[in-house]
Amino acid sequence: MRGPSLPTRRKLFPYVLLGPGLLWLLVFYLVPSLTQSYVSLESGNLEQGYTFSWAWHTYSDAISSYGDQFARSFGYAAVSTVLCLIIAFPLAYYIAFKSRRKNLLLVLIVLPFFTSYLVRTIAWETILADDGWVVHALQAVGLLSDDGRLLATRTAVIAGITYNFLPFMALPLYVSLEKIDRRLIEAAGDLYASRFTAFRKVTVPLALPGIFAGSLLTFIPAVGDFINAQFLGTSRQYMIGNVIQSKFLVVTDYPTAAALSFMLMFVIIAAVLLYAKALGTRNLTEAAI
Repeated sequence: MRGPSLPTRRKLFPYVLLGPGLLWLLVFYLVPSLTQSYVSLESGNLEQGYTFSWAWHTYSDAISSYGDQFARSFGYAAVSTVLCLIIAFPLAYYIAFKSRRKNLLLVLIVLPFFTSYLVRTIAWETILADDGWVVHALQAVGLLSDDGRLLATRTAVIAGITYNFLPFMALPLYVSLEKIDRRLIEAAGDLYASRFTAFRKVTVPLALPGIFAGSLLTFIPAVGDFINAQFLGTSRQYMIGNVIQSKFLVVTDYPTAAALSFMLMFVIIAAVLLYAKALGTRNLTEAAI
């Protein structure tokens, strides 16, 4: 029996390549998502059991009860993403254009990942402690009052998020900047553009794919983070991730936890689409090419 013809095999080849990825998403994303959507519409408790009752009120009750945590999560994540961009862009620019030890600096960027995320956050808890050197140094120069503190504050939580997710911003930026053809910047200079103008008109637009990717890789996990708020803040700094974690593992209120998870996912998707539209997907494509 003859097998498929060559044109048929060529048509099927892309689907063969997509198969493993699609299977992975089906098993580990779509099926759990459908399961949790079913759970979010249940009512009851762990002792008496849960029954499916189309409990749409769970969503409205969840957002009315935990709206502050939602707003706080997106606020902290947005500020941390901006701080990561401010810190990472000069670093990535230096590595891509100026440094002769690129590999060493890239290793130093990813070096924190050799340590557990939890351990890194606990280390920040020690660094920002009331009797730590950071607090004493800030008090000595007058940036912090004698009875002031950093730990258990909003500043500590944002600092922890920024530190932990900084590599997710730096690496895409470096890749994007490294791909820039240096002759384009030289051509801008030949056309009497200043360094700042060449940077603004040439470098930044060509770095947009890295800015976009780094922002997403930083913002999305930062919104759902709960480790930094738990160890570096108090209940007044808790984010929506802390609420979901507590509802799933402590309170065992599975419908509310699932509803909060879905609302968080939908809001993030909407925010990403708006961000992509504001940044310009056409500009991203042209810059990537």
